[in-house]
Amino acid sequence: MFSRAVKNIDWVMVGFILPLLLAGLVTMSSFSGTTSYFLKQGVWILVAFAIFFVLAGIDAQIFKKTKTLVWLFMFGVGLLAIVFVIGHVSKGAERWLSLGGFSLQPADPMKLILILVLSKYLSRRHIEIANVKHIFISAAYFMLPFILVFLQPDLGSAIILFFIWLGMMLASGISKRHLGILFGVVVITFGALWFGVFKTYQKARIENFINPTANIQTTGYHAYQSMIAVGSGQVLGKGVGYGTQSRLNFLPEYKTDFIFAAFAEEWGLIGCIILIICFGGVIWRILKNGMYGSSNFEILYALGVAIFFMSHIVINIGMNIGIMPVTGIALPFMSYGGSHLITEFVALGILMSMRGYARSIHRDETKHEFLGM
Repeated sequence: MFSRAVKNIDWVMVGFILPLLLAGLVTMSSFSGTTSYFLKQGVWILVAFAIFFVLAGIDAQIFKKTKTLVWLFMFGVGLLAIVFVIGHVSKGAERWLSLGGFSLQPADPMKLILILVLSKYLSRRHIEIANVKHIFISAAYFMLPFILVFLQPDLGSAIILFFIWLGMMLASGISKRHLGILFGVVVITFGALWFGVFKTYQKARIENFINPTANIQTTGYHAYQSMIAVGSGQVLGKGVGYGTQSRLNFLPEYKTDFIFAAFAEEWGLIGCIILIICFGGVIWRILKNGMYGSSNFEILYALGVAIFFMSHIVINIGMNIGIMPVTGIALPFMSYGGSHLITEFVALGILMSMRGYARSIHRDETKHEFLGM
């Protein structure tokens, strides 16, 4: 297994990930005033890398078996349902399960499970995918976890689940006309709820979600302070440990949701550009590995993982600079916490295990096949 794992791992991708992990650790250490978050995150990184290495060395075919995926889907949905019974409240939402000294956010592994399930379903129906029934069947796989996550309420994770489903459906060649009809139904349904069902306070929550800086004294406080932190970093930043917004506790959640703003205040525009280059490198390597997949399953899986990471990156950075709603979405590899970090490395570990079955054909040929050319 050791030699197989070493051979399968994309070390170029790992090279892009390491600076992101280090950036997160340095930011936590410089703002917390203690080493507690630094040390805890360091442990989670070691655990995540160990899982990543183990998965890279196993036989990827197990993830293509229908029985395995059915059990995984049932397990994921079960965790989402259990959280309503024994989950504890955090930041106004019942999202977490306490497992000894570890808190699990069930929405995180559910994102990966949905990618695997959709990869299996769509890869077996790529010839007949234009049939409208596949929109509704695939939507059924997506809607069950989506509703459970939405009701927690965890709007951020619900949006990620939606993007995963939508992106994979579009890439699989689904009929744009059928998809347009479905979106029309969604818009009409939402309009009916808005004018005939939603109460005033429910509308206010949605309006605050869309425009987080509308009231900077209450609901828009986090977004406003984050924008100040990012802007105050200017080009070169204030230096490690000199970010006043976080050190003076103006910027909340600087180690999780707003770690990008905390980093930007210390490192400035130059540091942010380096971060974005590293994130882009990770996405590039995910897609590159997927293009050499041995079947449509591997290609769709890589695409789903890329959508997963891109959604997190775009939404998190967007809310940190005030152009997207504040949703509580973690920044991959940087935000504090073991739940999302392990999910990220599990997703990449499975992708690495698939490299053992990669096709040794020319890149252009793979690209044309994937695009249907």
